[in-house]
Amino acid sequence: MSVPLADRVIQLAYDPGITPKGGGLPGLAVLKNVVNSINMFGIIAVVGALAVSLGVWAWGHHTGGHQAEANGKQGAVVAAGAALGLGAANGIVAFFSGLGSQVH
Repeated sequence: MSVPLADRVIQLAYDPGITPKGGGLPGLAVLKNVVNSINMFGIIAVVGALAVSLGVWAWGHHTGGHQAEANGKQGAVVAAGAALGLGAANGIVAFFSGLGSQVH
């Protein structure tokens, strides 16, 4: 027995009523603390990577080592991008979560 097309579309459009809600499970505060700590660790690591990259860039420039200079520049750009991503992670997730909640 076949199901009419209109009934199949209605079945696909069913809203299960699931929304994110804090406080439903124990340990949410601990999980937030762990993620915040991981983010801070990443930012500190990026500061170190940026310092090393800038040192390699300067060393390559002053010694005439063009490959070292290029690697230092590349490392500085990658570290800057990583810092941007780590700093904007919460905003990016909030933006796309809000955008996703508007889909009906």
